[in-house]
Amino acid sequence: MLPLYTPEDFKRVIEATLLAATEPLPLAELKKLFDQEFDDDTWHALLDDLRRDWARRGVDLVRLASGWRFQTRPEYQVYIDRLKNEKAPRYSRAVLETLAIIAYRQPVTRGDIEDVRGVAVSPNILKTLEARGWIDAVGHRDAPGRPALYATTPTFLDELGLRSLTELPPLNEIERVMDLGQSTIAETIALETSRPATASGDAGYAGTGQSPADGAGGQFVGISRQDEFADREAERPAPQAGPSPQG
Repeated sequence: MLPLYTPEDFKRVIEATLLAATEPLPLAELKKLFDQEFDDDTWHALLDDLRRDWARRGVDLVRLASGWRFQTRPEYQVYIDRLKNEKAPRYSRAVLETLAIIAYRQPVTRGDIEDVRGVAVSPNILKTLEARGWIDAVGHRDAPGRPALYATTPTFLDELGLRSLTELPPLNEIERVMDLGQSTIAETIALETSRPATASGDAGYAGTGQSPADGAGGQFVGISRQDEFADREAERPAPQAGPSPQG
């Protein structure tokens, strides 16, 4: 085991750990690296110093909702994209609207989403978003049928490069981009997201548990070879409440 004496020694261990990690690492996990116990201020000083060390390189050390990770800078994405064998997946308007409604109004029920959109929500949309780890049922509303309440997950924030929902762009920006027609998730959220580098050189899979064999997706971090979020079922108008009884 290497002897650790100086802050530079500790930073090198943290650096190697984060580069090798397959997902963002919270501070609680990083604290397991050393026998010595540091207070949070010392840890943040080490991480901030390490972030400054990488400030002029092609990779950033960033803090996300689930923890810390390295990721490539957005301005290099155009070059990384040249190595892709696939085009970025496209998504249906129905999926983008559903995801945006959940992100900005959470927690919401399927009925809430239908009220906003004015059409019925295909169960496949919610199932797909859940399968991707972007939304989850967080409870049930105290109402007839106890409908599930949906909210976004830390994975959703991590893959957008955000620490909290307060960093989402204004809703009118989402609406503007949706009016352009089909868009990738990254374009819709109007954020430049980039893929994290790992020690093996497989940039773009930290935080997803995916391997390079899974392929490379769009600019959404770690998304690869995914099906389009097209709504396979024809959308129908949401059921309207009937007239109230007379007399």
